[in-house]
Amino acid sequence: MGRSHSSTFLGLSRQDVVHTARTTAAAAASLVFARLFKLPEDYWAAITTLVVMQSTLGGAFTVSWQRFVGTAMGAAMAALFATYFGPNAALFAFGIFILGIICAASGLDRAAYRFAAITLAITMLVAHSKPAWVMAVHRFIEVSLGIAVGLAMTALWPERPPRPGDSFR
Repeated sequence: MGRSHSSTFLGLSRQDVVHTARTTAAAAASLVFARLFKLPEDYWAAITTLVVMQSTLGGAFTVSWQRFVGTAMGAAMAALFATYFGPNAALFAFGIFILGIICAASGLDRAAYRFAAITLAITMLVAHSKPAWVMAVHRFIEVSLGIAVGLAMTALWPERPPRPGDSFR
């Protein structure tokens, strides 16, 4: 969080407090929605929202699309690999490599690759009581919900640039 050069209360600018309030509201809303939909690992929605909230509105839409596509790719590959081969370290490494190549060849950026790889790892390597394809679908829904809530909050309550005198006195 950026610091204003004007005097602040406890070293916080108004922009710091507003950013913190926006992020908190968005993460809490994401968690509430995930629980409302009874998603099994609802915390992934909140974590994803926290990531999205660190972007500006214009940047958030662009990078969120990349994250959405990456999550879908990682979930699809994880469902396929884990269903037919189980938690296999060599196949996991192969999957991470292939996802990187596919993302790069498709013109996707590293945000897509990062979310694809994380989704693959969580779905393939974490023990679950349900079939891998079910967990892959859940992960995709949880992350997509987190992206949607973060984007909605960014659009409905955009951060404004600091103005002179924007501090606590």
